[in-house]
Amino acid sequence: MSATAVHSLWTMVGGVTSAAPAEKFKAPVIEYAQLTPVLIVIGVAVVGVLVEAFVPRRARYYTQVFLTVVALAAAFAAVIGLAAGGYGTTKAHIAAMGAIAIDGPTLFLQGTILLTSLVAVFTFAERRLDPAAHGNRVDSFAAQAASVPGSDSEKAAVRAGFTTTEVFPLVLFSVAGMLVFPAANDLLTLFVALEVFSLPLYLLCAVARRKRLMSQEAAVKYFLLGAFSSAFLLFGIALLYGYAGSVSYATIANVVDGSITRIDPALADTMGNDALLLIGGAMILTGLLFKVGAVPFHMWTPDVYQGAPTPVTGFMAAATKVAAFGALLRLLYVVLPGLAWDWRPVMWAVAIVTMLGGAIVAITQTDIKRLLAYSSIAHAGFILAGVIATTPDGISSVLFYLGAYSFVTVGAFAVVTLVRDAGGEATHLSKWAGLGRRSPLVAAVFAVFLLAFAGIPLTSGFSGKFAVFKAAADGGAGGLVVVGVISSAIAAFFYIRVIVLMFFSEPKADGPTVAVPSPLTMTTIGVGVAVTLVLGLAPQYFLDLASQAGVFVR
Repeated sequence: MSATAVHSLWTMVGGVTSAAPAEKFKAPVIEYAQLTPVLIVIGVAVVGVLVEAFVPRRARYYTQVFLTVVALAAAFAAVIGLAAGGYGTTKAHIAAMGAIAIDGPTLFLQGTILLTSLVAVFTFAERRLDPAAHGNRVDSFAAQAASVPGSDSEKAAVRAGFTTTEVFPLVLFSVAGMLVFPAANDLLTLFVALEVFSLPLYLLCAVARRKRLMSQEAAVKYFLLGAFSSAFLLFGIALLYGYAGSVSYATIANVVDGSITRIDPALADTMGNDALLLIGGAMILTGLLFKVGAVPFHMWTPDVYQGAPTPVTGFMAAATKVAAFGALLRLLYVVLPGLAWDWRPVMWAVAIVTMLGGAIVAITQTDIKRLLAYSSIAHAGFILAGVIATTPDGISSVLFYLGAYSFVTVGAFAVVTLVRDAGGEATHLSKWAGLGRRSPLVAAVFAVFLLAFAGIPLTSGFSGKFAVFKAAADGGAGGLVVVGVISSAIAAFFYIRVIVLMFFSEPKADGPTVAVPSPLTMTTIGVGVAVTLVLGLAPQYFLDLASQAGVFVR
């Protein structure tokens, strides 16, 4: 082609543009100030990756711990600032071009996730529980995650005093995903947030210092089943897009209740097709119930909780549940309120089998981490009772329960890290016999957490269960409350059995020792006990806070 021909092409194109000016491209409007908590956490996580590349190995641990704590504290301060500025109430709105909802539930859940993660990170940083190896203090994580368990390269890494400080940026990336997950206001943002917080968790589960093969097995199980749940969610998103012609929560809700009748020509054959709505909604619910750990999507929970490093288990058990229940609430209350007649019976069934299944199977467990895993499944059932209420009290009771439960969980797993024998943590229940005589303080603290899980009065567990069951009863789910009370009675049996084992059994001569932790783990356990007692003795302020925060922006 000659130069003149090319020139004429350019001038012709230019002429068309000048004759009929195309619509100007509009830059997206992003409210960065309202996304500050997420941006702080992601920004520091990226800095953490650079620290691994450029900071000398001996200084990395202190640098990463400092950065992580500052990031989580600063992000929490940003959440408080947004709440004080009225973004949880009068100024609640949809930000980031419709992708993120800034409202009461978002800020309450983000605050809970950040505080829980901050307390959990102290257990990640703990380096006094195991005896020093070759003159170097060690933590719960493998010296070199890439080396084969038991290989010469692993032994060399231990001798050299290597540590896997990458866990701190991984935690921050996971927290960033969790902050976006309950705030997502369209289905694609929801899916991206799910992947952002799940992928770092798969890695964190695989890097235990002791019992590495079990840890790696847990990570593979979690990854494979997590991939299944992501696939369900993605398929559900595709079907709902076909149904509504949009992935936006508000648009889908409007199509569900019939207030949008204009049909997109490209989707004329599928828009408004109820089969797509029901199957797509069910698939998205399946993906979210997997993350919550509800029966029958709970199979990963006991194995992953047992195999993962205990600090990771505590972080995952608390923060993931908060994020997943937040997303579930928003989906059911904002997107599918017009389908309540369809989803409520299904959720009734899931809640009942989750409460009873978790409580009954926990009785047979002989490992303390598996017992707490099945306990967390039963708690998912109790929280679902509040979700099913479909009233404003239902939302606020779920928010309160999540806040109370997360701190008890992190505290309980922090106590589990202290009871040790020659092989590391002594998690078999028989090893805990007589612990109350050998170390009365540790046993008493663990007893407080177990009583809170059981829902005994004067603990946060009682306040949370009472709020959730009251909301369910007021919402017409009285039968669910009866099942919940029966499940609580069954669950109380195995919690109290552990307390009896600790205080009324003879300690074995070759029993485990209780390690003396650094102030980091002491802080985690202390905060857990304080929150448990404060929310049990004087819950009203926090119940009011949850009820103020319990209004979704639509």
